[in-house]
Amino acid sequence: MTAPLFNRVLLTNDDGIDAPGLAVLAQVAAQIAREVWVVAPAHDQSGTSHSISLHDPLRIAPAGERRFAVPGTPADCVAIGVKHLMAGLPPDLILSGINRGANIGVETMFSGTVGAAMTGMLLGIPSIALSQAFANRNAVPWDTSRSLAAGIIRQVAGLDWAKGACLNINFPAVAVDQARPLMVTRQGRGRLDGVEVLTRQDPRQGDYHWLQLTRTAEPDDTGTETAALAAGHVSVTPLQFERTQDAIFADLRQKIGAPVA
Repeated sequence: MTAPLFNRVLLTNDDGIDAPGLAVLAQVAAQIAREVWVVAPAHDQSGTSHSISLHDPLRIAPAGERRFAVPGTPADCVAIGVKHLMAGLPPDLILSGINRGANIGVETMFSGTVGAAMTGMLLGIPSIALSQAFANRNAVPWDTSRSLAAGIIRQVAGLDWAKGACLNINFPAVAVDQARPLMVTRQGRGRLDGVEVLTRQDPRQGDYHWLQLTRTAEPDDTGTETAALAAGHVSVTPLQFERTQDAIFADLRQKIGAPVA
């Protein structure tokens, strides 16, 4: 049996503490860590990105040994885990997921799964977001990420990325024996192309509204997460906080000018 790489690993997600992907991640973490902690949202928090709860108290509900539910966002859970429940002996690694559905392209900006990993990076802890793509939401190929994730985490764990990025790993929507090797990718555009407002009427004739993300079937550029997943590869993208658009920055600097000191 391969020796554990880590002493303590913190798990969270954005699908909620009872999500099947979190159960898969716990199985994966048990293969690489001596001690596994779970601090996850009490309910689904998809789409909450990096948000943290500044105006509401957070109450922690024990849900088993080293397992806790928090009525807040994935970022809240990382903060509670690192700064309170594991204070004094923080985790060696934070794993967020395994999300039900890919987190690729622009969609990573909205993802609570990725937001949790970014929060871990903010706190100075190596952090990885993991997501399982699917073609049929009623038949998610969990065996693919269950079988491959531990080996991939071992593969990237010793590399020099943790000080400047968190990693976004996506598993393709194929059976494990059809998955192609890990590919280092860029974020790219992804599939997300807008948000629609769907208006309905309740039985008392009052309007209510659902927000719905819209996606495109257009292929993304070669070397992106979307292209890698479409080809059956596992993708890994290093993500950072810096989002300055360099070409437009240079153009604005040229046209507006720089202040004279």
